[in-house]
Amino acid sequence: MTSAQDSRIVVTGATGNVGTSVVRLLSEDPEVGSVLGLARRIPDWSPPKTEWEAVDLASAQADLVKLFAGATAVVHLAWAFQPTHDPAATWRTNVLGGIRVFDAVAEARVPTLVHASSVGAYSPGSKDHAVDESWPTHGWPDAAYCREKAYLERTLDTFDRAHPRVRVVRMRPAFLFKRESASEQRRIFGGRFLPGPLARPELLPFLPDIPGLRVQALHTDDAAEAYRLAIGSDVRGAFNLAAEPAVDAALLGEMFDARPVRLSRTAARSAIAAAWGLHLLPASPHLFDAVLRLPLMDCTRARTELGWSPQHSASEVLQEFLRGLQRGEGADTEPLRGRKAS
Repeated sequence: MTSAQDSRIVVTGATGNVGTSVVRLLSEDPEVGSVLGLARRIPDWSPPKTEWEAVDLASAQADLVKLFAGATAVVHLAWAFQPTHDPAATWRTNVLGGIRVFDAVAEARVPTLVHASSVGAYSPGSKDHAVDESWPTHGWPDAAYCREKAYLERTLDTFDRAHPRVRVVRMRPAFLFKRESASEQRRIFGGRFLPGPLARPELLPFLPDIPGLRVQALHTDDAAEAYRLAIGSDVRGAFNLAAEPAVDAALLGEMFDARPVRLSRTAARSAIAAAWGLHLLPASPHLFDAVLRLPLMDCTRARTELGWSPQHSASEVLQEFLRGLQRGEGADTEPLRGRKAS
């Protein structure tokens, strides 16, 4: 890595769940000289060594080459989850915006690109054993989120061949949570009809146990540490990121002191599809289909090549997130605003 005085990191999507954690860690890192955070709206939050620029990646007018000039690395985190009823809109931001970022990295001759992929990019896999980074990344085509993540994986395959001098790192984290993201994620996935205070264990006498609903979780700060380590090393390629244990109805039942009750996939999907169709639920039934088919990830490569290990278990992550949900927690950025600012 270049000297701290000269090291300049640009972060897209810098005010969101992952972005705030990445910016905070980089601003505290003595090996980083400065951080430029890109977001649609400039926040009141002012961490050390950090400047902000208002940028909409969905707009072709954004001069990303100018913003990336002289950067040591670009960390691409920007992502739009909504509107789920208008996949063309998310495609413009996520896919076309991502391609603009990649092209600008090449034109500005940035030596390192760290891209936020996802477990959602993976093709369907087993819930009984974990897969490594060689597992196919074709996503679940019916879900816009997975389709877009998978498309950018293919785009980066081409980018890697065309620009071998750019060190490309792809992070594939599990579902990411932290206390400060609780209000944002309630709005994104639960919508305005799911008040945070209702997420209380005593109000849940039983939990639906749906076949295939076994996933992995990770604290956002732990994911951010992997990004920081990747920037300061010479690694390339993909890295799975997840904490133990895997999350299923049995684990959630212990957390909530609730009894798991078997519920068929068809019944659960029908309820989600009805709520989504009535615009009562932002999360689409297609994403539900994808979650049931996501493989579990083996994170050996991140441990051995990055020296990374999560500091929070999946149970701790969910407990912290639940407390944040109950209290309407947030942060001083527009995406993460808490209940009082809603």
